[in-house]
Amino acid sequence: MMLKRWLSCLFLGAIVFAVTWFGDPFFSIFIAAIAILGSFEFFPLIGVSKKHPITIFGMIGVLLFIGMARFGNGKDSMEYTAPLLTASVTLPLIWLVFQSDTKNAAINWAWLIVGILYLGWMLSHFVPLRQLESGRDLVILTIVGNVVSDTAAFHCGLKWGRRRMAPRISPAKSWEGAAAGFIGAIAVVIILGTFLPTLNLPYWQSAVLGILIGIFAPLGDLAESLLKRSTGVKDSGNCVPGHGGILDRLDSILFTVVVVYYFVIWVVL
Repeated sequence: MMLKRWLSCLFLGAIVFAVTWFGDPFFSIFIAAIAILGSFEFFPLIGVSKKHPITIFGMIGVLLFIGMARFGNGKDSMEYTAPLLTASVTLPLIWLVFQSDTKNAAINWAWLIVGILYLGWMLSHFVPLRQLESGRDLVILTIVGNVVSDTAAFHCGLKWGRRRMAPRISPAKSWEGAAAGFIGAIAVVIILGTFLPTLNLPYWQSAVLGILIGIFAPLGDLAESLLKRSTGVKDSGNCVPGHGGILDRLDSILFTVVVVYYFVIWVVL
């Protein structure tokens, strides 16, 4: 199992590095593909798989958020957010009005919106982050910081973990592992922020970014674990050998990319 985990990491890492290095259109296409694969796991996970039109609405909404980020000229794409959110909320609800089955309409509609925001809106932040002047290195910093945090937390928690962090949600996670992940994130982000060629961030900015990643990476992981726990499944899928599904790999990074993006545009730039 451990060999599978490392081989999967190396394979996915090579793909991510390549699309990040070459940028658009490859990068945006890759983000859109990951979002769609995540949608195939998310909507069945929360129980709307029998409502196929609802699932289709969700996937279209996810893709529209990625497309908005790609073609909306970076930060200026946010002006299209309100109309897209409005359409994501109203159009599926209008469709449900004309359906005969009203028993599960509210819960299906609510989870549809959650899926669109969770996968489409949050994952779309990768696109304007990559479009920034130092976008390539910022994406690398975000992903590597997240991976180091997860890896340090996993291995240190496995070896030294004693105090359970959230036993009702994810019994394997420990405070010792979380502390190792927190320290690992800060250390690697300071190193990358200093030596990546287009960044050269002040130490305090790198340290704050590392702290943010070290906090929000495990929170994102726990949030997805909560969704899986509430639906009675262990893994969201099995398309990533040794890791589970796409959602199991996206969990922590969905939170961290949002935090990094807004820190960069509000503080760094």
